[in-house]
Amino acid sequence: MSIKYRIAIIWAVMAVTMLAPIAMAADAGAVAADEGRYSGFFSFIALGAVVGLGLAAGGGGIGMGNAVSGAVNAMARNPGFYGRIFTNMLIGLALIESLVIYTLVVVLLLLYANPFL
Repeated sequence: MSIKYRIAIIWAVMAVTMLAPIAMAADAGAVAADEGRYSGFFSFIALGAVVGLGLAAGGGGIGMGNAVSGAVNAMARNPGFYGRIFTNMLIGLALIESLVIYTLVVVLLLLYANPFL
């Protein structure tokens, strides 16, 4: 895949991500008056939540891949320490995954416990 094709895909995904809240927005007459002063910011909260969770999951996936790769290389070089390496790898993977779960908790708090209404 050429670099121009990759750049075009990245720009298309960014455009869809940034313009989706505008395309899905309701007209001003449909918005109730009692929704609060900051009700228009919910689409930006949702956008930030999606982007943040995506970055956290992607970073967690890269970190897990690197951890497993290093552990498998270490086990191949010294099979006698398989148990200790495997145990430490699982603990590390659990800690990496906990960061993604914390991000998910923050995203759910922002989406469902909306403090701006």
